[in-house]
Amino acid sequence: MKKVLFVVLAIAGSFFATNNVEAQQKIGVFDIDIMVQAMPGYRAVDSLVAIYEQDSLRGEYEFNMREYTRLDSTYKADSAAKKPPSVLSYIQTDRNKFGYKLVYWQQYSQQMSEGKRQELAGPMYERVVNAYSKVLQTNNYLVVLKPNSYEMGSKVENVFEKVAKELKVPLPEQLRSQGPVEDQQPAKPATGTRPPAPKK
Repeated sequence: MKKVLFVVLAIAGSFFATNNVEAQQKIGVFDIDIMVQAMPGYRAVDSLVAIYEQDSLRGEYEFNMREYTRLDSTYKADSAAKKPPSVLSYIQTDRNKFGYKLVYWQQYSQQMSEGKRQELAGPMYERVVNAYSKVLQTNNYLVVLKPNSYEMGSKVENVFEKVAKELKVPLPEQLRSQGPVEDQQPAKPATGTRPPAPKK
């Protein structure tokens, strides 16, 4: 009889302990990239990247196009003039180098733009990551999900609000809860491509 009573009490104790842990553990919603885009001053990053694309990348593209055209004409003229194979090979190698860059220009320019964006937004990422880490340390989240990655009605906490409070920055309306924090899913802002977090 004592053994049965002990087993019942042990099961009841583990049940209450499990419920207590579950009550303390919360699910949050947050996205570092979205928070960085909501930071004051992020528009300046967009502007500076646009200037970089217009001034630097466009100039580089035009230079590559001119060099490819010049080398292609030289190669054709030297081929017609029966220049030595070593001369033709040298010109062809240079021409191909510029041609290859032009063929893959889209990927190259995107890579360079994202690199510039990371460089300019790096300090903002650092601030957001530090604030997010502090919020995680002071809250017992079981998991933190990205917006639109869970079913509506799930009990989640809006971590955007806590991170913004930690950063002491205003939060855009679309990232605020529209009622009790547990029942709301912050809307994802309508922006273009999001920048990847800088590599540490």
